[in-house]
Amino acid sequence: MKNLAITLLFAGLAWIGSLSAQQEFGLHLQPFAINGFTGIQSFASGQDGPYILLLGGRTDGLHRRQPFASFDPAGNNTAIQVINPTARERWAAPVDALPAPLREQLQSTNMQFYQDGGVLYLTGGYGYSPSAGDHITYNHLTAIAVAPLIEAIQEGRDIAPYFRQLTDDYFAVTGGYLEKIGDTYYLVGGQRFTGRYNPHNGPSFVQEYTNQIRKFRIADDGVTLSVAGKEAILDEVNLHRRDYNVLPQIFPDGSPGITAFSGVFQYSQDLPFLNSVDIRPSGYSVNNDFQQYLNHYHCGTAALYDAAGNKMHSIFFGGISQYFLDENGVLTQDDDVPFVSTIGRVTRSADGAMAEQKIGELPSLLGASSEFILHPDIPQYAAGIIALNELPADTILIGYLVGGIASTQPNIFFINDGTQSWAQTTLFEVYYVPESISSYPAVRSAGNLSALAAYPNPASGTVNLSFTLEEQSLLTVTVQDTNGRIALERRYPALAAGPQEITLDLPGLVAGVYIINLSDGRQQQSARVLLE
Repeated sequence: MKNLAITLLFAGLAWIGSLSAQQEFGLHLQPFAINGFTGIQSFASGQDGPYILLLGGRTDGLHRRQPFASFDPAGNNTAIQVINPTARERWAAPVDALPAPLREQLQSTNMQFYQDGGVLYLTGGYGYSPSAGDHITYNHLTAIAVAPLIEAIQEGRDIAPYFRQLTDDYFAVTGGYLEKIGDTYYLVGGQRFTGRYNPHNGPSFVQEYTNQIRKFRIADDGVTLSVAGKEAILDEVNLHRRDYNVLPQIFPDGSPGITAFSGVFQYSQDLPFLNSVDIRPSGYSVNNDFQQYLNHYHCGTAALYDAAGNKMHSIFFGGISQYFLDENGVLTQDDDVPFVSTIGRVTRSADGAMAEQKIGELPSLLGASSEFILHPDIPQYAAGIIALNELPADTILIGYLVGGIASTQPNIFFINDGTQSWAQTTLFEVYYVPESISSYPAVRSAGNLSALAAYPNPASGTVNLSFTLEEQSLLTVTVQDTNGRIALERRYPALAAGPQEITLDLPGLVAGVYIINLSDGRQQQSARVLLE
């Protein structure tokens, strides 16, 4: 591992004066170690200059499937770590002296987090609560003064003064994402999970997906912490996501926003999403024209914007995925959704079209529940998007891949006894490297569904759906009202390839506009219908 070096390459477009020239670069990963660093996964992080703050998450590997062993408190991360990757230094402080609400939340897994200036905000998280006597999703919003906390940990002082916390069920979410556009925070997707995990849907837990984009503002003067302007946007089909990746974006019109990529599980079946959701201050839109085949679960990610070419690059480091490219470059499907080593890139071009590429591999099955953390000196736009055109013409360190789960095999879930995976202790420096090579080929969409049309429109009582299938498929139809609620769901037996038409009964639905979603489990197409 010590001499491992991986070079990953992809192409962008740069403009020099009135002439265009291809700008190509690679990413070079170099492993390193910090003495005493405790591997963690599914954690939260903050930053002050060269110092990185690491909180929460777990110190073991993939959770076990037996309810008595799953998310064992023995695997909780009970310390707050500070690392300086440049100097290879590490400090730590236990959380056991903090008040119970803080102490317990700071040992939870899959909290949502966002750093605004010098304050790191945490929401939710899942884990065993001694106070509740059960595994719960925490209903807290916590504010952390990053620089003073780092200094206190380094000097061995009391850390309690640098936390503030409020309690509100609105924040009882785990496995979602916390992002910010303008002065508004967006808590996207996730779930509220209470009880012991059970893969057979036994009576040991209650699971509630939020199916929402929760929007709010934080009022914080450094002393008093409060929340205003709470609202929620519901979509029970397309926002039914957790344990996934949300990245900041600069859209082709130059406006800022975020995109929700992939995630689990689809409303109608236990498989990852392949479509994506773009979120702007004005609302959200579902992109059914793009299918993301690689990197479906939460992993380390990086966002890079090429202002000259108006291209938005989203990078995904390993993780877990339903699809991967084999040694011959053939797209391979595994519905057990294995660990992968794929490093993928999704590029949104100036015309809004999105394309996916495999740009390299990690040295082994790494990346799940890791974080990519930017080097503080890298030029960037708001929300940590790397300013691609401002990077130098020489190799430069852009950040670090930290933590995550390392797995010995692709599919360990059904044999997992706790020894097949662990929290990764090797860290990686990630370098930007100017290169001159051809770009990688795109991962092609299967494109099984096409030409969906609904008629008559307006309709009354029934509606006909016409479409074309490239291959025999099992289909699901969901009907949503304009509030995002599912009003009707129908499943259809295997239909043959070729042109198809089905009649959908709409019993008991009140007059209004409805969205009909047709899905084969990989691809989704939608049509809007007025019901009279």
